[in-house]
Amino acid sequence: MSSPNNPQGRANGPRRPNGPQQSGRPAGQQPGRPVGGPAPRRNPGPPPGGRPAAPRQPQGGRPPQGGPRPAQGGGRGPGGRPPVGPPPTARKSGGGSGGQPPKGPKKTKSSKWKIARRVTAAVVAVGLIVPILGFMVAYIFADVPRPGDMKTNQVATILASDGTTEIARVVPPEGNRTEVGIDQIPVHVRNAVLAAEDRDFYSNPGFSVTGFARAARDNVLGRDSAGGGSTITQQYVKNALVGSERSLTRKMKELVISSKMAKQWSKDEILAAYLNTIYFGRGAYGIAAASQAYFGKPVEELTVAEGATLAAVIQQPSGLDPEFNPTGAQSRWNYVLDGMVGSGTLSAADRAAAQFPQVIPSAEVDNSSGGGGPEGLVKQQVLQELSASGISEQDLNTEGLQITSTIDPQAQEAAIDSVETYMEGEPADLRTAVVSVDPRSGAVRAYYGGTDGTGYDFAQAGLQTGSSFKVFGLAAALDQGVPLSQMYDSGPLTINGISIGNVEGESCGTCTIAEALKRSLNTSFYRQMLSIDNGPQAIADIAHKAGIPENIPGVGESLTEPGGVGPNNGIVLGQYQSRPLDMASAYATLAASGVYHQPYFVQKVVTADGTVLLDRGTPAGEERIDPAVADNTTAAMMPIAAYSRGHGLAGGRPSASKTGTAQLGDTGANKDAWMVGYTPSLSTAVWVGTEQGLPLENSYGGMIYGSGLPSDIWKGTMDGALKGTDVEKFPTPKAIAGVAGVPQYSAPAPPKTTTAAPSSTQPSTTTPPPLEITTSNVEILPGVTIPIPGIAPGRTTPSSPTQSPDEPSSEVEQPPAAGGNTPQGQQRPAPQPVPAG
Repeated sequence: MSSPNNPQGRANGPRRPNGPQQSGRPAGQQPGRPVGGPAPRRNPGPPPGGRPAAPRQPQGGRPPQGGPRPAQGGGRGPGGRPPVGPPPTARKSGGGSGGQPPKGPKKTKSSKWKIARRVTAAVVAVGLIVPILGFMVAYIFADVPRPGDMKTNQVATILASDGTTEIARVVPPEGNRTEVGIDQIPVHVRNAVLAAEDRDFYSNPGFSVTGFARAARDNVLGRDSAGGGSTITQQYVKNALVGSERSLTRKMKELVISSKMAKQWSKDEILAAYLNTIYFGRGAYGIAAASQAYFGKPVEELTVAEGATLAAVIQQPSGLDPEFNPTGAQSRWNYVLDGMVGSGTLSAADRAAAQFPQVIPSAEVDNSSGGGGPEGLVKQQVLQELSASGISEQDLNTEGLQITSTIDPQAQEAAIDSVETYMEGEPADLRTAVVSVDPRSGAVRAYYGGTDGTGYDFAQAGLQTGSSFKVFGLAAALDQGVPLSQMYDSGPLTINGISIGNVEGESCGTCTIAEALKRSLNTSFYRQMLSIDNGPQAIADIAHKAGIPENIPGVGESLTEPGGVGPNNGIVLGQYQSRPLDMASAYATLAASGVYHQPYFVQKVVTADGTVLLDRGTPAGEERIDPAVADNTTAAMMPIAAYSRGHGLAGGRPSASKTGTAQLGDTGANKDAWMVGYTPSLSTAVWVGTEQGLPLENSYGGMIYGSGLPSDIWKGTMDGALKGTDVEKFPTPKAIAGVAGVPQYSAPAPPKTTTAAPSSTQPSTTTPPPLEITTSNVEILPGVTIPIPGIAPGRTTPSSPTQSPDEPSSEVEQPPAAGGNTPQGQQRPAPQPVPAG
């Protein structure tokens, strides 16, 4: 019979031995179900019509007070009546009169452990399956580059035109690196690295499972040692591809790429890439740079002991430098050599004989770019040209470029030596620039913009050219059919109240324009400019054709007034700015008979693997100026170097040149001094001035002119650069207006006189000076004055236009006489326009 606490009749207690089988529910409950039905099954399901009430457990496990609790409904049957029959017998599992509390269904310990085992198995399964699936997916989609696609930063080298003399290096941000092939690395060096870093390199799958597990554990625990245990393949992938971030994601990526790389790359390819990538300390990236940094020798020459030393420092590049930590370095070195013996790559006898090598002092290691001096400015020009040629910064930093420049070692040395020789002892504020250009190609053969390779480059500075610009006035007139024999009055002239004169009143009377160029006479060239069509613009046009850029960096639109209104008349006297590089290039066009070649610094660029990125060969020029015009201009310039204080080239080598000086406002001092000239194979421009635009004075306190210090440097540069080369002649010019080259005469014969000729064989060189109306002048430019009327005695004027090359020059570069007018002939921009007349 069912207990009141078990109204559903579950057989969870002993059955009564006597009496009929109970239906599991007291009589009178739920009428409609037959009494004495079949015995209840063990653990039957809920009866129809509802869910049984669960037995209530007493609080605290104590039996309820007053005996067993009645069933729901107060122990009554339907309608609240008490159940029929004797009270139920107390059972072990239920409540009752025995005072034992009723218990629910029993849960065994085995079922709890079963649940725990299942949960644990599920967690382990998820922990294994998910990473494996993730690894498989990542492996499939991982992009592993081919060996040749990996670009590691390495040094680019700028060489002179001979292909061997180093000018400068371009060091990438990581430092010094030079990539080498696996065959260039001695076998014993490779074995030493394997003994130090990965003794199972040739047999492992590219990664270490135990190392990865250890790294994963340490990352989870946040330990500082996280990330250890990597193979050489993993180290390379970390350095070259995934970085060194301490995270499980990065380590997983490293593992995936390493395992895939080990399948696609050969072991030698991986080892070579690794040895060219890793850092060895002392600013050296890669085994080749490390060999130089520690032992000052190529990697091919490393001994076993030296190779083991480099292998030893890989673990701690800075902490194991033998110079600073000899004990730690030697301990690691012993570990490497012992590992080589253990792997059979070094005999015990050789191991015993090995001596710890001496490294060079780190202070002697040169990992710089070598661009601190004048060569640094060459480097800057090379880098700009590489960029303009489409060679990217990535190419520059990763391809190990060998950049062959146009700089000729002999010419460069000559320029620097000449500057140092002639500038020694001069005032400290003086600056100079020297540029030499090959007229046949445009290649820049020498370049000096200053002593500071990272400072201001005066070879690129816009500077007033003075009388060195007169050659373009001459070329413009020749281009319009005016020959060198054309005569011009060299006396003073006044244009709209502005007087134009020559230095110290120098004059040749009426003489050829060729003679006027030799003497640098302002007035003759001013008159010639006024006589040709659209004179100022014609001069600007032919100068642009020769090579003066129409727009100069830092200057803007060149050879004109702001707003494009065109040039002033002062253009012929050098009013406007040009750069030393431009002047050397434009004069080179004249040397090449009117064929222009754009100046350039880079001849050839080759990557470390031999791929040619750029090869200019011999650039084709462009004929911009009629050859007859250029060659006649050259002919007129040929006497000047010797005439200008004896600056003719060594051995009587023919040259064509022109000096120039620009005055410092109306101070009477000079601020820019030039010498520009050429042979058929080399054109050189020299400028001397100051950074602040100060008055030019030499070490003796004298004024500096183009025929002085600049001409000294020019001659030294040209003689040194051309030493040992063939002496070349300029082409014979074709006739212009029936005249080819400089005519035999330069001025009309002196007037006849009734007085007896002097006994000397030399004719008289002066004529009696008549009285002349003159003025007290306020000079605003060299030779350009504003007149104040007055009377003064006339000057004597030379009637002979010729002068021996051995005689001192009387052109603008000659210092002034005491009490004389301010030197002139090379001009700066006038404070007001010089009007055409």
